Amino acid sequence: MASNYQTLRDRQVASIERILNLNHLPSHHTDHDHTTVNGVAPQTTPILDTDGEPIWKVLIFDNLGRDVISSVLQVKDLRGWGITIHLNINAQRHAIPDVPALYLVEPTAANVERITSDLAKGLYSPAYVNFLSSIPRPLLEDFAAQTAAASTAESIAQVYDQYLNFIVTEPNLFSLGMGKETYWTMNSAQTSDELIDENVDRIVTGLFSVAVTMGTIPIIRCPKGGAAEMIAAKLDRKLRDHILNSKDNLFSSANARSTAAHGTPQSRPIMIIVDRNVDLIPMLSHSWTYQSLIFDVLKMHLNRITVDVPQEESGTAKPSKKTVYDLNASDYFWSRNASVPFPQVAEDIDTELTKYKDDSSDVMKKTGASSMEDLANDTGAPTHLLQAAMKRLPELRERKKTLDMHMNIATALLKGIKDRQLDNFFQLEETITKQTKTQILELLSDGDKGTEPLDKLRLFIIWYLSTEQEVSRADMDKFDEALQKAGADTTALAYIRRVREITRMTMLSSGPAAAAQTSASTDLFRGFSSISSRLTDRFKDAGLGANFENLISGVKNLIPANKDLTLTKITESLMDPQHANTSALQKTEGYLYFDPRDSRARGSMPTPSQARSQGSSTASRGIEASFGQRRQGFSEAIVFTVGGGSMDEYGNLQEWAKRTSGQSGVAERAGRKRVVYGSTELVNAEDFVTGELSRLGKESA
Repeated sequence: MASNYQTLRDRQVASIERILNLNHLPSHHTDHDHTTVNGVAPQTTPILDTDGEPIWKVLIFDNLGRDVISSVLQVKDLRGWGITIHLNINAQRHAIPDVPALYLVEPTAANVERITSDLAKGLYSPAYVNFLSSIPRPLLEDFAAQTAAASTAESIAQVYDQYLNFIVTEPNLFSLGMGKETYWTMNSAQTSDELIDENVDRIVTGLFSVAVTMGTIPIIRCPKGGAAEMIAAKLDRKLRDHILNSKDNLFSSANARSTAAHGTPQSRPIMIIVDRNVDLIPMLSHSWTYQSLIFDVLKMHLNRITVDVPQEESGTAKPSKKTVYDLNASDYFWSRNASVPFPQVAEDIDTELTKYKDDSSDVMKKTGASSMEDLANDTGAPTHLLQAAMKRLPELRERKKTLDMHMNIATALLKGIKDRQLDNFFQLEETITKQTKTQILELLSDGDKGTEPLDKLRLFIIWYLSTEQEVSRADMDKFDEALQKAGADTTALAYIRRVREITRMTMLSSGPAAAAQTSASTDLFRGFSSISSRLTDRFKDAGLGANFENLISGVKNLIPANKDLTLTKITESLMDPQHANTSALQKTEGYLYFDPRDSRARGSMPTPSQARSQGSSTASRGIEASFGQRRQGFSEAIVFTVGGGSMDEYGNLQEWAKRTSGQSGVAERAGRKRVVYGSTELVNAEDFVTGELSRLGKESA
């Protein structure tokens, strides 16, 4: 089973490649619909013209279509599928006659009008129109009327609903690209019911597309009340209506995973939908893993970051240069180190640089070349040795390019860590519940604790939401004053005070899950100090300057505690109740249960105004899960947060799935646990505090 397992990214890439191939399916897969066969997406090969070359095409996308493609494919991948040029539908474009055009856009009135206008002007022909989600019937009829009026029907070769309106940035991490205001929208008293409805419908459409891409109908679980219940009820109805109204539906045996789409509840995934207020701490915390540090310090967006790279020439320092890097699936170092603690990444850079140097020396020794650059010239070495060396040269150059990039990233991270003292903040947050009011106040008043006041505000909010101590109004005034003196904008605290009681009811204490970490620390993480001299030499060789040793000295060698976040504990209690702790089981005991394939597991639809309410609801929208339904296990889960996602939560869920796979029960039979994590948008701590919490704070004041 493991060999056939495909991540969400694998499945989305397969779907996109099929679109780039004019929706051509392999000869053995003749069904007009698409998704998966026996759990594996069908492999597609490029359609060739009479000369054996791929058919050259133009790709037109809107902003969401661009983000969907750019997160999983590179320009060279598009070239391999015959895409000669890619353009935004909103940009000014010139005619490229007699060249097929692929449109990948959202089904909006504006996009439909632009497509009709393009074809009426004769910009491209023929057109293969692919909508990122199902086009509504009224808009489709509008499209048909415009096409008839413009006499462009002969220019349209295909019109497809593709169910790809979600962005995948890691193997099992997705977002709906809804922007950084969803949390504010769903929690503000100023939001209209129409806007809430619009957001809920967009989330439902996105989750429906994820289910279609995964090829299976999930069991849906959610807490009572709030937006999560409203989304779950609407998604249940959408899935239910699709199954009832379409004989050959997207989940029929020809189009979906043969075992999961029609199988027992245990063989289908569970979809867990929760509101962001279930736990705000992961949105604010300082992490110590490579991926989360890049997301926080370098503001990674859609796997792209901008780094200030030091420039040196003949020993003279020059102004740093801004360089854009993409961290993608083809990056072997990123794939291996994204989720590991930063000290281990530094050690792995050293190991890889040593390996690269040894491999380069071996090639040069055999050919007699003095450097890798000289290999392209005639060195006088035997032909067979030169041929073998030239075969290795592209791979060695690619490795060097990758390692140079990660050394530049590591340097930028170390500067951010040292300037902001992120290692100290991380260490404090690991034991935040043990901090007293006096200790927190002293820390907020200490002018030497980093250069970024927002870090102190984040730490205080985490403590305030976590502590069991009573915090009076007088105490809050003192904390507020200390934060303002430190330079922090405390507008958000008015809202945090209001939401504290809600989150305290849903949060689960996150004690370490394993106590053996410290004993292995000496061997596992030898610390930065032990490798600083070797790594400094490597960085000098790469032209990154000699100040790396100054950066690396003093940064703490920390090992993150092996603990589960609240969302991970909720997932465990619903996915693997046999091994979940009692407190987690009690928190999820009242979660509603929806099964779109079961006529009994359905409920009425909540009103938009109820999406703002948190906690229990007076009316049951789904069904109350029976004891058997509460205790059934799942090997696969889709976990979705409404109002923003956290890179920490994604990493924590993946670590838990890896750690607990192979335990007795359903996980052992299925091989291992799989968890897909999604959100309305991945939001970093700065944007979440300054853009959403502060805005809500102004309304609460």
